[in-house]
Amino acid sequence: MATETTLILFKPDCVQKRLNGEVLKRFEAEGFTVRALKMMTLSDAVLREHYAHVANKPFFPEILKFMQSSPVVALAIEGENVIVRVRDLLGPTDSTAAPKGTIRGDFGESKMVNVCHASDSPEAAAAEVKRFFADGEVF
Repeated sequence: MATETTLILFKPDCVQKRLNGEVLKRFEAEGFTVRALKMMTLSDAVLREHYAHVANKPFFPEILKFMQSSPVVALAIEGENVIVRVRDLLGPTDSTAAPKGTIRGDFGESKMVNVCHASDSPEAAAAEVKRFFADGEVF
């Protein structure tokens, strides 16, 4: 097994519903180590870069509006096979298909309003951690 660091964003629905502590508790209960944590608002530029794969789609303005509707919490965590394990804890992207007991199954509402974003590969995790945390912010 490989020790990895991944990025998780607690989306506006997570922040607005005051689920930050509960969600973080679930990740820490798995034995993951918090390497960085901060609350922030997301600029158009950061969101265009982060969602570059859909930035030209007609629904992108809806993503921008949602992701800027409140601050988000950016979290970098480390652990053995953390990328796959975090995605398993979250459940499927579409919260309506996520089983109870997963974070999205317990707290999510839809495909977009789904509590958290999580990196889906080691390459994405490395890029996303750098996107949301400056040098010296990851410990």
